[in-house]
Parts: sequence; structure tokens; C-alpha cells
Amino acid sequence: MGGKMAGRLLAKGHVVTGYNRTRAKAQWLIDRGMKWAGSPREVCEAADVIFVMVTDSASLQAVAEGPDGLLAGLGGGKILIDMSTVSPAISRALAGKVREKGADMVDAPVSGSVVTLEQGKLSVMVGGDRATFDKIKPLLEDVGPKVTHVGTNGLALSMKIATNLSLAVQMLAFSEGVLLAEKSGIARETAVDVLTHSVMGSPMVQYRGPFVLRMPEEVWFSVNMMRKDMLLALEMGRQLDVPLPTTAVTNEMLTAARGMGLADQDFAVLFDVLARMAGVAR
Repeated sequence: MGGKMAGRLLAKGHVVTGYNRTRAKAQWLIDRGMKWAGSPREVCEAADVIFVMVTDSASLQAVAEGPDGLLAGLGGGKILIDMSTVSPAISRALAGKVREKGADMVDAPVSGSVVTLEQGKLSVMVGGDRATFDKIKPLLEDVGPKVTHVGTNGLALSMKIATNLSLAVQMLAFSEGVLLAEKSGIARETAVDVLTHSVMGSPMVQYRGPFVLRMPEEVWFSVNMMRKDMLLALEMGRQLDVPLPTTAVTNEMLTAARGMGLADQDFAVLFDVLARMAGVAR
């Protein structure tokens, strides 16, 4: 996802300097004109606005700290846009360190997939200072057309976590419906077609529902990544006294997927987990 975003910025005519732990994975961007930096620090030294997209809270801390980290390269007036889905508390703590450098930071997670990004339909949620948001909004609109300021630092992450828990819950509910129809005698293809075009056919169900028929060659969002987000949601629920019963059940099914050796599959593999329990083969 981060690479595709860099590609969109290049396509919009921006000067982009980038870093990735594995340079070979960024070669296609370098071939398109991206300047290569040897570390997160070098990226921050070269750019006025810095985008970050990493896997989890630990990864964010790893790229931020140390002599070659983001913080070491920040200076007055620079803006850090973290698009990772991480703990709101850890994001707010990093924002405090960024401001000590005279720079500013927003959390700006996205809603969508690689497909919606390529179609230009990605939405971006932003948490941070309103004046900073106003400065970077045109840049974010080059990534995705829907850009919304939701409040202070950390609140965009809260919104993203609230969004993602629903994706997994919807996938499990969709799988239940398909399997119930299939075991009653309806062809799986027919059940998928009817459900994806019914009142419950949300955008997520419409593009991920067909995965129960054929998984994509490239994983869009893995079981491990989704389970990370579900655990963030459950932790928020405990902190805020919000019961999350369907999130908890879906998280258990993601744990079952991991136990079956499916951790690196797209989280649509929840269908396979439930199908095995129902005695149905893919």
C-alpha cells in the first residue's frame, strides 16, 4: 500500500524521496523517478512532508528512534504524516517527540485496499492540528479523494480501528451466509452473486466476497494484519468500556486461521476456517 501511494505521488508530479528496508521492493518506484534514501533519517532530511506506512506499533518505533531514525532527521517546519494503523497512545507519544523537534505530526490512516487506491477511491482520516491538516490536505487528496479531519492526534487511528473491526466481522458474517446457503443446496457461486448484490452487499463485501470462490494471487490484507487491528480494537474496548462481542468472536476465528497455518493468507480465508468447521471443502 505504501509503495502504491508513493507511485500516485510521483504520477501527480511530486518530487519523492523514499526508503524501504528492502531496496529491491522499491526498485519499480526508483525506475519511475523516486530518489532513493539510505535511511528514514535521510528521507526526513530531504523532504518537507514525510509519509510513513509500516506494519505495527513496534515497526513505527523502530523507524522513528535511533541515529538513523525519523526523529534524527526532522527539523523546524517539517510535517510527518503517519499512515500506519498503530496504537493511538503510541502515535500520540511520537507526535509529542516530533513537536519537540519543531516539526508537526498527524496520524492519517486510510480506508480501502490496493484496488480502491488504484481506482482513486481511497479515503483518508486525519488526526492532528487543524492548521497542519489544512496545509497537507491538497497533498493527501492526491493520494485519495476523500480526506476528513476527525479531531486531535490519535483520533484518526481510533476511527480506523473502528472501521477495520467491521471489515473482519462482515467477512465472517458473509461466510456464514454463503455456507448456510450452500449446505441447503444452493451453488456457492449463486450464493455469492446474490449476497454481493443484495442489501448487505457493502463495498467491502462486493470486492472481497468473490474471494470465497477464488483467492487473489497477491494477498491484500493478511490474517496477521487484521488480527493486529482486532487486538487494537479489543484493547480500546476494554479502556473505554465498550463491549465488542462480534469483534471478540471474529478475533477467535482469526486465531483459528493462524492455528491452521493460514496467517499469511488474506483475511477472507475466514471462509475456509468456517467451511472446515462446517464440513465443506473449498
